[in-house]
Amino acid sequence: MSLTSYILKFAAPAPDLLKFNKYLFIGPHPDDIEIGAGATIAKLTSLGKRVSFLICLDGRFGLDFAPEGTTPSELIEIRKAECIEAAKELDVTDVHFLGLSDGGLYAKEDLLSAMAVAIGKIQPDIIFAPDPDVSSECHMDHLNVGNCAKNLAFFAPFKEIMAAHNASPANVQAIGFYMTAKPNKYVKTGKYKKKQLSAILCHKSQFPADSEAFSSVKTYLTLRSIDFGIRSFKGRAEGFRVLSRTHMHCLPEAGK
Repeated sequence: MSLTSYILKFAAPAPDLLKFNKYLFIGPHPDDIEIGAGATIAKLTSLGKRVSFLICLDGRFGLDFAPEGTTPSELIEIRKAECIEAAKELDVTDVHFLGLSDGGLYAKEDLLSAMAVAIGKIQPDIIFAPDPDVSSECHMDHLNVGNCAKNLAFFAPFKEIMAAHNASPANVQAIGFYMTAKPNKYVKTGKYKKKQLSAILCHKSQFPADSEAFSSVKTYLTLRSIDFGIRSFKGRAEGFRVLSRTHMHCLPEAGK
């Protein structure tokens, strides 16, 4: 860690993730939010926080475990219903769908504008999205959603810029990236891990209970929660790369 990064860590620390009131979790597809932050969401709702989900893409091409003969159009409705059920498992009832096509088959400008409209409507204090700066991430949908979220986290309070997207401004104070390799904030989630796994199992078309896919993600999330817990002295934890408005512009060390 450079001297500047070290000083910045103490002079302008990343915000406490539990201090906000209104949270918006943005997922590229149904199931991404639960995998990336499900235990944290269960904790937030238990604390009485207002949590909303925004699902950007319809997941129509995730046919691996769908019933035989399921068409992409049919899978859209299956995955939407699974998403609503999973959200309820985490005590989230405010779920929004943009309905854009899975697989990068959309204009990024349309994704950006649709996300802007949703953020203006929901008015979150903080937004969460997959980290688009992970060097190993190859999924275009995750990269596009994460980058649009970065853009809007900074520009959401600007009335004229949001108006260009036919959206209302929103006082977004921070962004938290899940599925990140460089977390700087951790949330103790020990007793909420079971709710996360129950929510993931609601996505039956993607993670049948007896499947290797579910076994693998369960093992990964368990190991990761132990790793993050050791790093943060929190037992079991989820980690996020968090930027406040202070960190979002002209402070390259803030991302380290």
